[in-house]
Amino acid sequence: MGVIKDKFKEKADAMAAEVKEILKEHGDKKIGEVTLSQVYQGMRGITGLVTETSLLDAQEGIRFRGYSIPELQQKLPKATGGSEPLPEGLFYLMLVGELPNDEDVQHLTSVWQRRSHVPNHVFATIEALPVTTHPMTQFVVAIMALQTESQFAKKYAAGLNKKDYWESVFDDSMDLIARLPRVAAYIYRRKYKKGDHIQPNGLLDWAGNFAHMMGYENEGFQELMRLYMTIHADHEGGNVSAHTTHLVGSALSDPYLSFAAGMNGLAGPLHGLANQEVIKWIFELREELGNECPDKDQIIEYVKKTLSEGKVVPGYGHAVLRKTDPRFTAQVEFGKKHMPDDPLVKTVWNIYEAVPPILQSLGKVKNPWPNVDAHSGALLVHYGMKEYEFYTVLFGVSRALGVLASLCWDRAFGFPLERPKSITNAQVKLWLEGKDEIWGE
Repeated sequence: MGVIKDKFKEKADAMAAEVKEILKEHGDKKIGEVTLSQVYQGMRGITGLVTETSLLDAQEGIRFRGYSIPELQQKLPKATGGSEPLPEGLFYLMLVGELPNDEDVQHLTSVWQRRSHVPNHVFATIEALPVTTHPMTQFVVAIMALQTESQFAKKYAAGLNKKDYWESVFDDSMDLIARLPRVAAYIYRRKYKKGDHIQPNGLLDWAGNFAHMMGYENEGFQELMRLYMTIHADHEGGNVSAHTTHLVGSALSDPYLSFAAGMNGLAGPLHGLANQEVIKWIFELREELGNECPDKDQIIEYVKKTLSEGKVVPGYGHAVLRKTDPRFTAQVEFGKKHMPDDPLVKTVWNIYEAVPPILQSLGKVKNPWPNVDAHSGALLVHYGMKEYEFYTVLFGVSRALGVLASLCWDRAFGFPLERPKSITNAQVKLWLEGKDEIWGE
């Protein structure tokens, strides 16, 4: 079946048997209690998913299969002459649960290169959209156009044993990940570079080739893409894009349909679109202050004005984290290494000094610290990518690594259709009056 597929099957069979045994012995045990505020306010903190690929700790931040971002930067294979981890290595880790060696990563790079052909009808579908269409809309439409290539959809229609679902989902996931950089780069060149497209370079790694097809040959930018694609790949299963992909996949929608749904969630301003909002806000800050690199005191006054107008400071706060996002820290380190004197990057650092104390003083903010979105745009602008509407597409290409690895595990575990129970306001009132105790089916 292929080296990686064989290894995944070996791992998945063993873990599926282990999960079955856990449920047999402990399926009736309660994890915790749900509060009424959790029911009404986005189900925050309710444990209701199993996601193998990563785990988010409020204090430590994201860990991929138990490894922190600094550990991955040290342990994952790197491109020749490079110092940032290759995203192929992270995908291998998330999928298989083992750190890959150089040979494993080179094999995965070659597999994705072989699977990267995009049918002409996908480009034609993109071209049918107005060029003014938001890049994320073009991206999702292109993914839907790719769905014609789904092996899972074809095999399921022909009759597929549920024990074999994972294999076609695996193949679709590998194909989709391989094709996404080509599709995303095509959208970028179409919208911002007058349709002057660049053919793939089969000698480059996945992220390096993506940078090349967008038109960025600078080695620093290729290194940034390797870091960016690694740190944005996954954030456990409860975030909107991951949960949506999982939810739609639970209906046995194929990976193309499931991932497209997840990308529609990523396009929301409270999720992936936030990186676009951050850089837009910083541009507005600099313009209003009339200073390319405003100092901390100027920023403090601007932030106070922003908050007094009932607005938020984009890039600050997180639903789970209660400290500075390690992904933000990784980007700070990249900036100090590659562009320590860049005015925009220094502005991001000055904002970091100014904002948390202000938010803490309000007494209402659980997490006043920056998340991953607070920094990424400034690094991209340094290398000339000023088209901030496209930033969420970069996020989407990266997020495919985590959510599709998770989707393979969902099918390997045989997870059923996801169907939580909902209640009405009337039922809540009856319960509060002690007249109704029925909360589940």
